[in-house]
Amino acid sequence: MKEIRKVVVAYSGGLDTSVILSWLKEKYGCEVVAFIADLGQEEDLGAIKAKALKTGARQAYIKDVKDVFVSDYLFPMLRADAVYEGAYLLGTSIARPLIAKTQMEVVKEVGADAVAHGATGKGNDQVRFELTYYTIDPKIHVIAPWREWEFKSRTHLIEYSRKHNIPVAATKDKPYSSDRNIFHISYEGGILEDPWAEPPSDMYTLMTPAESAPDRPVYVEVSYERGDPVAVDGKRMRPLELLQALNRIGGENGIGRVDLVENRYVGIKSRGVYETPGGTILHHAHRAMESITLDREVYHMKDSMVTRYAEMVYYGYWFSPERMALQKFIDETQGNVTGDVRLKLYKGNVSIVGRRSPYSLYNLSLATFEEEYVYDQKDAEGFIKVNALRLKRF
Repeated sequence: MKEIRKVVVAYSGGLDTSVILSWLKEKYGCEVVAFIADLGQEEDLGAIKAKALKTGARQAYIKDVKDVFVSDYLFPMLRADAVYEGAYLLGTSIARPLIAKTQMEVVKEVGADAVAHGATGKGNDQVRFELTYYTIDPKIHVIAPWREWEFKSRTHLIEYSRKHNIPVAATKDKPYSSDRNIFHISYEGGILEDPWAEPPSDMYTLMTPAESAPDRPVYVEVSYERGDPVAVDGKRMRPLELLQALNRIGGENGIGRVDLVENRYVGIKSRGVYETPGGTILHHAHRAMESITLDREVYHMKDSMVTRYAEMVYYGYWFSPERMALQKFIDETQGNVTGDVRLKLYKGNVSIVGRRSPYSLYNLSLATFEEEYVYDQKDAEGFIKVNALRLKRF
């Protein structure tokens, strides 16, 4: 076994990473550094840092990456309209490359020779973290405790934490795994492992249950410039501020709940529940903005690549040459995606009720069912007959 002097752990303060700090010292006898990424998870990060230091870390670093997360990760992904398997807006997936990249910066800062993460050997996160690590430093030593240690379940981790006086929030009765950032929160494990079981009624964090949302619809207007949202209801905002505003509005109106059985990259189906209030509004708004500003063939070509782009994010290939090449094409299409979209929010539903743009390709003279003098309807006859040639049986 390679001698490890110092390892930087991607630390959340949850059950898995809390145990990892202690286990690494026992297993490798090395110095442990905890790295905490501030992604807007609305937790007491100071307390998490103190806990890391109390439970085995020699040093602990908090890095605020909220602004770069929104502007350099979320907004490019939203420009791509990325959705995995028709429902998942990739809130956890897109955060992992940034966490891993920043973790590698801490590795350089403290002179560590290894990294560790709390992802299991069954999931996607191990791939997302490690592909990023190796992209930055092909020689970095990666420790994945779930692929090494003797523990077989989170119940075993709870028992270990009690024996070692490690405070954790998880219990045998409610061993949920949740992940939160400024874009979303995810839930998995426990009762959710039964795909027939309805999520508990109290399992809401970012949003009001749809049935408890206001009885009157709320209208919101999102303004775009070159594919990115820049204002809400006419007020210009920084990317982070804008997302926070839409999270609040969407959450109050029950927007953004998804219950999904998805296909993990490793080949296992898993059930996840997600809340993405602001992101859901932005996804619908951006699609509406593109509908009147993109040429048909450009729109269809871009749309045909959404599935592939979403897979790249979900699988962990954010820093791959193919994702970056595709991003260049997507960004090239966004030059005229500028204007305003009006949405109606009502008890969990998002409806597009208006869109306008100085670059709109919508031509009322062509689209109208009323009298006009631009389009000769007789021309359609020849168009249809030419396209029917290959379908006719002569």
